[in-house]
Amino acid sequence: MDITVILCTYNRSQSLANTLESLSASLLPESIGWEVLVVDNNSTDQTRQVVEDFCSRHPKHFRYLFEPNPGKSHALNAGVSSAHGEILAFTDDDVTVEPSWLGNLTAPLGVPGWAGIGGRTLPASSFSPPSWLPLGGPQDMGGILALFDRGDSPGELDKPPYGVNMAYPRRMFEEYGAFREDLGPSPNKDIPRPNEDTEFGRRLLAGGERLRYEPSAVVYHPVPENRLRKKYFLDWWFDYGRALIREKGNKPDVLGVPRYLISIPKMVTTYLSVRTVQWLWDFNPQQRFYRKCVVWKIAGEIVETHRQGRRRSAERNAMTEKPGRELKVKTP
Repeated sequence: MDITVILCTYNRSQSLANTLESLSASLLPESIGWEVLVVDNNSTDQTRQVVEDFCSRHPKHFRYLFEPNPGKSHALNAGVSSAHGEILAFTDDDVTVEPSWLGNLTAPLGVPGWAGIGGRTLPASSFSPPSWLPLGGPQDMGGILALFDRGDSPGELDKPPYGVNMAYPRRMFEEYGAFREDLGPSPNKDIPRPNEDTEFGRRLLAGGERLRYEPSAVVYHPVPENRLRKKYFLDWWFDYGRALIREKGNKPDVLGVPRYLISIPKMVTTYLSVRTVQWLWDFNPQQRFYRKCVVWKIAGEIVETHRQGRRRSAERNAMTEKPGRELKVKTP
């Protein structure tokens, strides 16, 4: 069983060096071949030099790939296409992995039954979450910080893992397709940031596949101070609403708004206004902020629905427009 770790990067040469250093200490049986494929998505810093240094030091285990098409999903798909392994693991360019991470993450895929694995992602250092940020429970927002902790016991997942710590057999991509390139981090602001990783997992779950949580596959992810701000979360939730519309393919219904977003048909009160009232009248700091984020998500859904509707209308008009021709009227 050969393994490829696909790591996409953009202008993070300093943190990338630390990540690659931790990956170079990976402990696997001699019988298992493994490589780290670093996909450079148009970096302008010292990324190439950093990766080539590791390639020269560990030629069996590190490879460099340049992907000029901007956007993380393009880089991910380039990595999938160029990977040598039968098992594809994924992580980010700002993490630290435990030496046992790769072996523990991929071992369950050596037996039938599991289509994918999600590991445990913990904060790289202790941090004090602000009083308004819910972590844990039904309103958990740890995922926005790339944290993924389902406890100490392995088991089946009912939700997909995040791209910072996941693995799939190559055959899953052959059967279910690539990462969607209209989702995920990109310099193109028309593309919503979330969901390129979780959408793929949901595709597998919808196809009846089983995903596993493996707590012994541990990755440590930093929590930068600038991400512990309300604006960061609200922007993320707005983009998340947009991503959901693209993922689900909802079509405009009433005034360009999907029917499920309307609480009471043919009345002024909509789901958005109901959620807004719930937000404004909730005085628990964490619940209040969560409800506000839900309002931002719905706003993103509405905005993206209108955008998709206009795009489809423009496409239909372009298809139906034909060069005009002169009409000749017969006279008696």
